[in-house]
Amino acid sequence: MPLSEHEQRLLDQIEQALYAEDPKWANTVRISDPRSHYKRRLIKATIGFALGVVIMMVGVVLSGAALIPLGVGGFVVMLAACLWGLSSWKRMNGFGDSPPAPGAPSPQGKQARRNRGSFMERMEERWRRRHDER
Repeated sequence: MPLSEHEQRLLDQIEQALYAEDPKWANTVRISDPRSHYKRRLIKATIGFALGVVIMMVGVVLSGAALIPLGVGGFVVMLAACLWGLSSWKRMNGFGDSPPAPGAPSPQGKQARRNRGSFMERMEERWRRRHDER
């Protein structure tokens, strides 16, 4: 059901006040597709992995007993970034713990999808009938 003009104006005023108060948070909340958040996390994980490679190579190439922990630390950074990136990739594609992203394939079987579609079709048909009766 569409909003009245008064309700639409109030909603616009609230939105403008939110942008004025905290534009960064408002912009983050405005993004409706959760896959964009996971894509950002994946990019950050890739950068972290590259940084870990650089740290590990510095620790390995340069000689000295003090730089060995630096190489180990670089490997740990690489491992953490890889795990973070894989978890983001899995969630972005609908294989993780979070609800699947829009458009991602459902892990349920074909029978459940067929029943769900027919149920939704029946509900839509009932809604149309009720709407036409009024």
